Amino acid sequence: MTKNSMPGRQRAAGRRWAAAAAVVVSGLGLAGCAELSLPRALRIASGATSFTLCSSVFIAGQDADAVYRDEVRPEPGMGLVAWALDYQVDRQRREVHTRLAGRVDRRAVFRDGEGCLLLAPGAEPPPPVATLAGPAPAPDPWGATPQPAADARLAQAIDAAFTENPTPPWRHTQAVVVLHHGRLLGERYAPGVGLDTALSGHSVSKSVVSALVGIAVRQGRLDADAPAPVPEWQAAGDARAAITPDLLMRMASGLPADETAGGWDAATRMWFDETDMAGFAAQGQLVAPPGTAWHYSNRSTLLLSRLLRDAAGGNASAVRRWVQQELVEPLGLRTLSLNFDAQGTPVGSSNFFASARDWARFGQLYLDDGLAGGRPVLPPGWVARSRQPTLGQGYGAGFWLNQTDARNPWGGRWGLPGAPADAYFARGHLGQFVVVVPSQQLVVVRLGLSHRPDGEIASVGRLVAEVVQVLAAGDR
Repeated sequence: MTKNSMPGRQRAAGRRWAAAAAVVVSGLGLAGCAELSLPRALRIASGATSFTLCSSVFIAGQDADAVYRDEVRPEPGMGLVAWALDYQVDRQRREVHTRLAGRVDRRAVFRDGEGCLLLAPGAEPPPPVATLAGPAPAPDPWGATPQPAADARLAQAIDAAFTENPTPPWRHTQAVVVLHHGRLLGERYAPGVGLDTALSGHSVSKSVVSALVGIAVRQGRLDADAPAPVPEWQAAGDARAAITPDLLMRMASGLPADETAGGWDAATRMWFDETDMAGFAAQGQLVAPPGTAWHYSNRSTLLLSRLLRDAAGGNASAVRRWVQQELVEPLGLRTLSLNFDAQGTPVGSSNFFASARDWARFGQLYLDDGLAGGRPVLPPGWVARSRQPTLGQGYGAGFWLNQTDARNPWGGRWGLPGAPADAYFARGHLGQFVVVVPSQQLVVVRLGLSHRPDGEIASVGRLVAEVVQVLAAGDR
């Protein structure tokens, strides 16, 4: 399968390279940019394409052309180079090749148990890893087929979440699941998405990392309030040595914001041009004393991911076994998939996949105060810690809060307009939400591919508000 495949591609490679370079330099103003060189920008564009398509095809079972059209192509900066980009999906080898202007070649490979790995230019895949033989999942207690809402008003609210805009940007809602008191009240899926389709949580993954930190704290593997054992920060006089895992979870470490230039910033460099993502993250320098300022920081979650890797045993296989035993089995998760970098560090900032039902089960863990089937998964008080505001902002420890009407640093809302004040939620790029509302004993999941400026925050707030209204009417 190839996008933009052209006759005579090799003969035209030099001309296409020169043209792509001119377009990118002009469009991005790279001449004075020290952080992002032209070769790096093109590597990021081709690497992001290979990695996204690999994950969507071999983890989520999606159609590559549809994913490119709906997820990759609309991303900032891709329009500058899309005309010069070719991708190929090799289902037998389970890998994706992307070439840009016939020169930049990036490859992502799928490995059982370790998701997709983006290879460095020219690198070969590592040897296969041993698969993890876990117990066969029990039958899903919510049934083997989608459960539409029995209440017509709830069905209408869910259907409204799938109503498409008359013009772009499209909403592309993929799944909605509603739980009340742990009972499945209703769900709906887009064509091509099913009960076991493991969809990307994007930054919802950060909330899972927060939960895993809680598990490590409960087991005595990690101290959330002690200085984080980051080797790169241990030199005498390094102020970063004071950063704790709690500050990393809260994005109050003092490290800089790293999503600042669409698809061409430090975060995208880390994901798509670094083989040791946490090593790159550890190079970040303070822009504020630890604990004094809030900056959205993917670096912070990658550093937490490496701390978890080391606490679990130091490699991807150890992380998989630990997550299986401590999160997957207690919650009854059926589809959770983690991507790792070349160092065996889970890409916890953005690359965990699960079905909408499994994301709902994760939300239920927090609604049940860290218990699953009566078993303590999270330590006592961890859920309360997660909901405690950071520096008066609408962010806790790995979760967004609905406790303030103030605007966030991007000018948007911290919380969900219309939803109850006690709601808190995991939130990810393209409109991924796992919303927990303790006062209503409610969990609402919305997943999609929405390239909208507000990230669907308003529509998801409206969905939660409508579900609450339906529940209130039913109690009368």
